[in-house]
Amino acid sequence: MEFGLTWAKLDEMQYVTEAEKLGFTHLWVTDSPLIRSDAFVFLAVAAQRTQTMKLGMGVAVPGLRLAPTLAGGMATLNLVAPGRIFVALGTGNTGMRLLGRKPMMLKNFAAYARTVRSLLDGKDATHEHNGETHTIRFMLGDKGYRNLREPIPLYLAGYGPKAQALAGEIADGLTTHVPRGGSLDTILANVAKGAAKSGRSLNNFHLSVRVNFAVLDPGEAVDSERIVNEYGPAIMTAMHSTVERHLEYGEDPPEFLKPIWKDYLAFHMARPAAERQKMMHESHNAFVAPDERRFVTPEAIKRFCIVGQPA
Repeated sequence: MEFGLTWAKLDEMQYVTEAEKLGFTHLWVTDSPLIRSDAFVFLAVAAQRTQTMKLGMGVAVPGLRLAPTLAGGMATLNLVAPGRIFVALGTGNTGMRLLGRKPMMLKNFAAYARTVRSLLDGKDATHEHNGETHTIRFMLGDKGYRNLREPIPLYLAGYGPKAQALAGEIADGLTTHVPRGGSLDTILANVAKGAAKSGRSLNNFHLSVRVNFAVLDPGEAVDSERIVNEYGPAIMTAMHSTVERHLEYGEDPPEFLKPIWKDYLAFHMARPAAERQKMMHESHNAFVAPDERRFVTPEAIKRFCIVGQPA
């Protein structure tokens, strides 16, 4: 088992270098330009400040840039940190919604991922843009503008069965979350379905699972100020994503959110319509908004986190 961290605040790079000293193996840099530091700038600095840690976009949002732009950026970073670069792709929840757009549909997401994969493999790629399809490839391969010699693994983010199966079908790995993505058994079964579709082996498949793990101090309450501050942002981010999918597709909330679901939905819909979405996403994985704090209940924490005393 390996351990990674997610970070994207450029003036706190010491958080990354200290994590490397402690044995963390992966750095996942988020791709939300309206919230975090620029992902490529952050990765370039991290590549120069670290020695062993794997560095990657986690997750890159296809709607923010063309596939060859993403692939070219990662292959260029592979010059600075040879063999330490990876890229994970997601359909783009917050990164796209803050632009007033929806995440990419799974069919288009799969095509984008295939283009990135082919380019990073040094092959011709099919690239579709504005309704036109062309065959493209990296040029000047022998001039040192990028590094394709050391492989750059491609991972997909997936919370639902179709996205998880797609990762098994075409990617080197999957990044997901428990409990949002289901149980480990369910996740692996979905991945296996995709791998069987393309006849691939999962021997070297990389599974990255984000789990909120809270160790209580002696006598500390499950909903102490510390626990709410540290784990509440992840709980509310899961709620935000669920609300978006419910409003767009009518999807029901997962079991772990049901105790607070009706109250939160009513609260959200009472916000001013023009600002509703921005107000919800402003605290994304960063802090608990004061007016949302009441939804981080002991029951929600217990359902979302592995939490308890050391014993």
